[in-house]
Amino acid sequence: MNPLKAISLKLLSTLMFALMGAQVRYLGGAYPVGEVAFFRALFALLPILAVFGWRGELRGALRTRRPLDHVLRGIFSIVGTFCTFGALARIPLADFTAIAFIAPLITVVFAALFLKEHVRAYRWTAVGIGFGGVIFMLQPHLGLQGELTTPVLVGLGFAFTNAMTAAGATIQIRRLTATETTASIVVFMTLLVMLFSLLTVGFGWRMPARTIELAALIGVGVSGGLGQMFFTESYRYAPASLLAPFDYSAMLWAFILGFALFAEVPTAPVLVGAVIVAGAGIFVVLRERLLGLKRRREMPIAPIAAVPDDGIAAQDSAVDADALTGRLPADRADGKMALTGVAGTG
Repeated sequence: MNPLKAISLKLLSTLMFALMGAQVRYLGGAYPVGEVAFFRALFALLPILAVFGWRGELRGALRTRRPLDHVLRGIFSIVGTFCTFGALARIPLADFTAIAFIAPLITVVFAALFLKEHVRAYRWTAVGIGFGGVIFMLQPHLGLQGELTTPVLVGLGFAFTNAMTAAGATIQIRRLTATETTASIVVFMTLLVMLFSLLTVGFGWRMPARTIELAALIGVGVSGGLGQMFFTESYRYAPASLLAPFDYSAMLWAFILGFALFAEVPTAPVLVGAVIVAGAGIFVVLRERLLGLKRRREMPIAPIAAVPDDGIAAQDSAVDADALTGRLPADRADGKMALTGVAGTG
């Protein structure tokens, strides 16, 4: 365990995802969403393949017992990616990031509905408070002081859809990790996004007009891929309960990049609402951590000789990552969960 290294990697991951969002925001709809998504997936493969290749995990990356479940996971990622890029072309970076914070709260709802997990009053209260924070954030758009234009309405719709697909991806990852490796989940997801986006080549794709735009398209993929790998790697060195609050550093990066690059200043309701949503999300994470420790205490202890070393390690990792991934071992964590609504790849 190395908390300082873990926190550093987590902060780097949120910075990379924020940089990805800023580059999409810079492109501003000048290129079709499908083309941007293709660059996102293609150039994300570079760091992904490099890391898994260095670890010797690529050999089994395309082996799977559950291809249809990977397709379902890919659908969440495809929809999330397209919605992320569509939203960032229409609403400020900070607004999009704040809305992405509700993904962990939606995961609680989905876990109760689809995984039949028992969710007690504490977490339902946190979910309700978090959604109240979202309504507070939207006050300028819904009240008399702001006009809900069509582009803003579409952008908000995309942002909320992205948050829902991020939660759906989390639920699907919970199912996949019973048999699948990190490499197979990440590589299949990236390939599916790339192949689907390639099908849109006939819908207005064009060669980048300027070198800086080509660099931004490539940067979208590289920064997204690096963010994904930094995210996954951070959970190798510290438990999720320690790292989860640092996901919300994404708001700080979004504010800095939005102001520095686009002169975007978050409104007071967005900042206050983001704090409310972040607080609710952190409460859910800490509550899940306590429940995970309780489950471990109640688990019957087998004789030492009957439990293989890797089983013990996997059990400890499962409890450590329980808060964000629902008993997802740290070595199988996937980079588009959590606030990768910020990442926008499901």
